[in-house]
This record gives sequence, structure tokens and C-alpha cells, in this order.
Amino acid sequence: MSQKPNIASLVGTWTYRSFINNPDSSVAFNDLEFGQGTIRLDETPFGVIHGVIGGPGWSLELNGSINYGTPFQVRFQGKGDVSGHEWIYDYIGYVVPPWPNGVDQRPAMVGSIVRTIPHPSNGSVAPAGVVASWIAVRQDDPHV
Repeated sequence: MSQKPNIASLVGTWTYRSFINNPDSSVAFNDLEFGQGTIRLDETPFGVIHGVIGGPGWSLELNGSINYGTPFQVRFQGKGDVSGHEWIYDYIGYVVPPWPNGVDQRPAMVGSIVRTIPHPSNGSVAPAGVVASWIAVRQDDPHV
């Protein structure tokens, strides 16, 4: 799958994972999970991002923008109602440029996420302001 420097290369389905920013290298990798799901980015006008991010039991509508440069920058906000509670997260990320010597490089985005407002989570409150890192890897999508 080749990467193309245009918004059409972002349209489609991406596997999303986010990680707690813990510098302790003794923490097991699986204990760093912040979230996981799927991002679907829709075809939109030049410079606009719209889509959905979600997983089992949650879904947020994405709205934002892409800024062209090296690398491309994406910035979007996810908002939605999850079990009767508003969730809002803000994302900033960068489209990973293709390596000239890369072999079978998949399109990917990497970035940072912040929980914008608190919300209930597993019997407690997930506080606002928590920052994590994220990665999204483009899936094969025969419809794009």
C-alpha cells in the first residue's frame, strides 16, 4: 500500500490505539493501554477532517482539520454521548511520511490526545487533562 500526499490517502478506516505516557520501562506493555478502537475518516473538502472514532460501547464524532506540511498535521475533536454522559477528547497528530527505503510501510498517524472534560469510567471519574499518546494504522479498505 503506497502513501500519497493528499487527503484522499487519509479517507478510510484506521486501527487506533492509545497509550498512557508512563516513563517507567518496567511497566508491562499491556498495562499502558489508554484506549483502542477504529477511526473512520470520511471524504471531505480540502483541509477538513470528519469521521468517527469508536470501539465496543463508545463512539465519538470527529471534526477538525489537516494542515499541509512536512509532516502533515491533523487536529480534531471527538465528541459524543457514551452511556448518557458527554465525552470530549482533543487530538493532535502527524501523518508519518514514507521512508525512501521503507518496505511495505503502512500509512500511519501518531500523536497526542487529551481528555477535555471529565466523564464517568468504571465506577469512578476519568479526570479532564489526562494526556496520552496515540497511533493509527491504515487498514486495507476495498471501498476507498
